[in-house]
Amino acid sequence: MLTPTHFTFVFQQPQRAGTPHITILGRLNMLGHPRIGLTVAKKHVKRAHERNRIKRLTRESFRLNQHDLPAMDFVVIAKKGIADLDNHALTEALEKLWRRHCRQSQHC
Repeated sequence: MLTPTHFTFVFQQPQRAGTPHITILGRLNMLGHPRIGLTVAKKHVKRAHERNRIKRLTRESFRLNQHDLPAMDFVVIAKKGIADLDNHALTEALEKLWRRHCRQSQHC
């Protein structure tokens, strides 16, 4: 997702799935395929290379799971402490949240 309007659309009536480190908001779209938007605040993740790592891993997780996901717009919100997770733990948490969104929307 690219524009603030897309993000606002998701923030209005989201389905939520979260862990202490990540929240994924989702809302059904009419496009027939899922999209992703990322928010990794400097407030929670100080260093640019850490923010980039989180975004890279999140995009990769989305890419691998997108064919199983419902046609929704997802906004991934990084919370405090996410930078402490290693790559494996972050990937596992994202997998769990994608599955939870699938169950909530009954498209899987």
